[in-house]
Amino acid sequence: MFAVIRTGGKQYRVAKDNKIEIEKIDAKAGETVTFEKDDVLFADGGKKATVIAKVIEQIRGDKVVIFKKKRRQNYRRRKGHRQELTLIQITDVKAA
Repeated sequence: MFAVIRTGGKQYRVAKDNKIEIEKIDAKAGETVTFEKDDVLFADGGKKATVIAKVIEQIRGDKVVIFKKKRRQNYRRRKGHRQELTLIQITDVKAA
């Protein structure tokens, strides 16, 4: 059974035992997170569902380099950014 969940402004297709990286949520490693009601957009068979996940760890994504340049003006700016992410493992997808 699979479901589509929404978190951090993005949508993810999940099934049992999947590991996914999502936008950072306030939960410590080992805690259980539940997605239900408005967060579960679709479930297999069109039923309402609850998705239960376990937080594995809080991580940071790859560095994204922002580089600005104006030609012939001796203008160059370089910045970097690393997004904070949460690695979760889907433990169960329960139909309501």
